[in-house]
Amino acid sequence: MTRRVAVIGGGSSGLASIKTCLDEGLQPVCFESSDDIGGLWKFKENPEADRASIYQSVIINTSKEVMCFSDFPIPAHYPNYMHNSLIVDYFRMFADRFQLTRHIRFNTKVLQVKQRSDFSRSGQWDVETENKDGEKEKHIFDAVMICIGHHCHPNLPLHDFPGIDSFTGKFFHSRDYKTADEWRHKKAVVIGIGNSGGDIAVELSRVTKQVYLSTRRGAWILNRVSDNGLPRDMLNTRMAIFMRHVLPFGLSCGAAERKVSRRFDHSLYNLKPAHRMFSQHPTVNDELPNRILSGTVQVKPNIRRFQGSSVEFDDGSVVEDVDLVVFATGYRFSFPFLASHVVSVSENKASLYKYVFPPELDRPTLAIIGLVQPLGAIMPISEMQARWATRVFKEIRRMYRIRHTIQVDYISYMDEIAELVGVRPSLPRLLLTDPRLGLNLMFGPCTPYQYRLRGPGKWAGARQAIFTQWERVARPMQTRPCHDPKPERSLKWLLVVAAAAVGLAGYVNRNGLPALLQDPTALLDKIKVYLPAQ
Repeated sequence: MTRRVAVIGGGSSGLASIKTCLDEGLQPVCFESSDDIGGLWKFKENPEADRASIYQSVIINTSKEVMCFSDFPIPAHYPNYMHNSLIVDYFRMFADRFQLTRHIRFNTKVLQVKQRSDFSRSGQWDVETENKDGEKEKHIFDAVMICIGHHCHPNLPLHDFPGIDSFTGKFFHSRDYKTADEWRHKKAVVIGIGNSGGDIAVELSRVTKQVYLSTRRGAWILNRVSDNGLPRDMLNTRMAIFMRHVLPFGLSCGAAERKVSRRFDHSLYNLKPAHRMFSQHPTVNDELPNRILSGTVQVKPNIRRFQGSSVEFDDGSVVEDVDLVVFATGYRFSFPFLASHVVSVSENKASLYKYVFPPELDRPTLAIIGLVQPLGAIMPISEMQARWATRVFKEIRRMYRIRHTIQVDYISYMDEIAELVGVRPSLPRLLLTDPRLGLNLMFGPCTPYQYRLRGPGKWAGARQAIFTQWERVARPMQTRPCHDPKPERSLKWLLVVAAAAVGLAGYVNRNGLPALLQDPTALLDKIKVYLPAQ
């Protein structure tokens, strides 16, 4: 009998989970609390409770070739770094191509997921849902995939900010920020220098009177645009990761820190953190240094207290007449529909095997998909986790325990899970049997197509997708004919050759040089012998 799998959430992780269920012959039923797919990337003017929410201008900071699903490349004409609306368009194309939406129940909220009384034998789950009309329904599933991400519950630590209750301006979490329009000619403080904090500070600085960016620790700032104008993550190769693991940690960090500081001196800009480059997640922001340089953003330390409309910082400086405070202070993740003993979460840490399976369960029929903070793209990681989980559901192997936070390194983690799925590319074998492909995998970008070359879910188009990935990078930027100028003819090299010929002729005829100088015609005849033929 076909096993039924409940997929909770219709964002990128949910879509990948539905497809992998279908690939493995499982029967997925996806419960999505909103009226559309897209999850985090679906912009809505008004944030909804217990759901991720983004601001209107959000552009993803991973490039299209690295973030795409492994057997469905993003169209070549799409920009390398996509606006949130284009990401949802891509998800819609993906869902249409593999007919995923027929398996989704929209406007349906999951109220409870609990083990059945015979769970130790059957591994089955009772799932209770509620639709938009308030009608509740109970279901039985053989397995559950939780795909709600970790951007649903904003972390708003007001207790760390004395006097916030007296603040006369407006304050809210970055989740509630949508546009900068209403803050024109105002003063704003942004707390936090993660990706959201940096983006919001830059956007506000274009219209406000002044933006103050408050950070306790600082951050290393990376650019989307890397060497030769290429997407930064397309230069993150297996060889680079290998060298980082081989070299001493301090040496690797030092090289990376010097490189980013060549763009701008982090100490000079008051942004240099105490931690090393690879110790914490860096911030990706192209414009922040420019806004600091122009004075429209001022970097400040942590806030000491609020008083009325004024904000006092730890360095003793005070800013008066502040109109807005945005708390870009991150998120907390939780699973309110699950009993705490199933997945224990404490201080944004969970106990999961390989970041996917709760290790205490008698049967490995519950998987958490996409609960990672990668140094790279989340979509292919969620897809790889889903490919592994669905195969485990079919085989029902027992898991072992490991404790973790949610930060992972993209290539290392993808290879780790790919090994379990049986789809990790064999570099030594490829270098011998298909050296062109092997060299691409070793020295080129680690795009998701690599994990469709062999094993379960092998895709016939994977090899070609790897060889054409740079064409898709270049395509959206080729928006006007650009012909290299023809080099102008120069006499420089002719003069150099002539001078050398004169010198050579003088050396060969050094004994008769006075006579040659008295008869220039004879000198020219001598030189012509050494000049290139016309």
